[in-house]
Amino acid sequence: MTAGVVTGHRAGEARIAHLLLEGESLTRLSPALEVDRAQAVSDLLAENRFAPTGSPGGPYRLRLSIQHGRLIFDIRSGDDAPLIALGLALGPFRRLVKDYQMLVDSHILAVQEGREERIQAIDMGRRGLHNEGAELLIARLRGKAEIDFATARRLFTLICVLHQRI
Repeated sequence: MTAGVVTGHRAGEARIAHLLLEGESLTRLSPALEVDRAQAVSDLLAENRFAPTGSPGGPYRLRLSIQHGRLIFDIRSGDDAPLIALGLALGPFRRLVKDYQMLVDSHILAVQEGREERIQAIDMGRRGLHNEGAELLIARLRGKAEIDFATARRLFTLICVLHQRI
């Protein structure tokens, strides 16, 4: 199953102009994760900085997937010609992904119970977790691709969504 959104931008920009998420887990997302996925994709395509090392320039088409325990960035040119594929081990992200799922589940429960203070505390925890995930992603991509912090936060959300098994 695939899900993606396309937007158009000026040629030559170091940015993602098209994103395709690939994976069977996308067919089984909870409503809360579907909202996170849609918002992350929308925000990412509206504004991002993405410059793969040694690439001829963007905008880029990105296919993001998890294959054999690795996060795969299949980076393509605007005309969909393959440029480079980057694979990152998921091991360093596992604790953060697990914590993310736990916070999503806690948020759903707090909303159902109408516990506003709890919702605010969970949202603060999610922001902190996203920051930690973004910093890890920037570090793991160092020397392979340059991304800004906001782009890394949104990509971290998508990593969590791709990793879900419900």
